[in-house]
Amino acid sequence: MSQPIRLVILITTLPGRGQEQIAAFERLAPVVRAEEGCLQYDLHQVSGDPDRFVLIERWSSQAALAAHDAAPHMIEADAAAPAFRAGPADVIRLDAEPVA
Repeated sequence: MSQPIRLVILITTLPGRGQEQIAAFERLAPVVRAEEGCLQYDLHQVSGDPDRFVLIERWSSQAALAAHDAAPHMIEADAAAPAFRAGPADVIRLDAEPVA
């Protein structure tokens, strides 16, 4: 049995464009959360910085994550993101188990 995939994604928007990131996430989140294998898909705003966000994702398997990445709604979202993001998101993949 495969281990869940855990991702922490750091997102920075262009100055003053954080609300656009929130709106984009609000449209996308229900669709992503309905995907097979999605265990968690939550966006958090960094305290005190309206243009920085942390997206936490958990997927049941590598195959579920791969299907998510290839989904038409994700390709469309990725194409739209440069309009309000300061640059590419920084994707951090965590080890399957906590160290302590």
